[in-house]
Amino acid sequence: MENIIKVENLKKVYDRFVAVDQVSFEVKKGEIFGILGPNGAGKTTTLEMIEGLKTVTSGDAIISGISVKEHPARVKKIIGVQLQSSAFFDYMNLRELIDFFGKIYGVAVDAKKLLADVSLTDKWKNQAKELSGGQRQRLSIAVAMANNPTVVFLDEPTTGLDPQARRHLWDLIRGIQAKGKTVVLTTHYMEEAEVLCDRIAIMDAAKVVALDTPVGLLRRVEQRATITFRTKALVDLSTLEKIPGVLKISQAKERVELSTHKVEEALPALLAYAKNQNLDFTDLQVREVNLEDVFLKLTGKQLRD
Repeated sequence: MENIIKVENLKKVYDRFVAVDQVSFEVKKGEIFGILGPNGAGKTTTLEMIEGLKTVTSGDAIISGISVKEHPARVKKIIGVQLQSSAFFDYMNLRELIDFFGKIYGVAVDAKKLLADVSLTDKWKNQAKELSGGQRQRLSIAVAMANNPTVVFLDEPTTGLDPQARRHLWDLIRGIQAKGKTVVLTTHYMEEAEVLCDRIAIMDAAKVVALDTPVGLLRRVEQRATITFRTKALVDLSTLEKIPGVLKISQAKERVELSTHKVEEALPALLAYAKNQNLDFTDLQVREVNLEDVFLKLTGKQLRD
């Protein structure tokens, strides 16, 4: 699959503060590419430089063969942008807003179809201020699609939304990809990145620290699952450490945690141990490894820190 975006050593410096430090990656045509990281990692600044909304200190981004640094106006004609926060004119209804942005782009738009694509047909007479958070985000995406872009950039598209609205937006983003568009999004939600993205760049402290498919990133962590349970008894950790597939075990007060790369062997052995020792326990849970574990391994801190 050919690359549609090439980011080359992008850097952004404010006085002495380095917001983005030598970031490089490529985005394949037609994929959903995610930039995952905590707040302050440099995700939004990176996106805004690629979009031509922020000047570049050094480096460049190439979209469909066009340099953002040298030809930002040309790039803006082939991309759609949904900002982290958007402001709309309160006196316009949704159809008027879509038409307005079409005029800004210099293209004829089918406002009715765009609103239908984001499930806002029945709201076309409403003003943006009358919409819920999820509806406003869908309107922002409709506006981003007004010029029929080749690449769509979404900056933290589901921040602040409830789980149902978030999943509705995931379906909408998949629909954009199904139309043959390339989607680049930023997020600090690990589940969102894991579920939506074909490939993910993990950012921390202004740098890209890893880039791979979700499966490829998960393989960087030796453990495959974490088993936890609660007990008031003192557990013989040295015995549990000998269970096949157990990588690490710890007990903090009543909570016992085992990291394993063979949960199918470790869990039955743990249950057998509990039965033999007449060990009373509660709240047994098995959690598969996720991108939070990957981030912790790569950076030494939690994604939510």
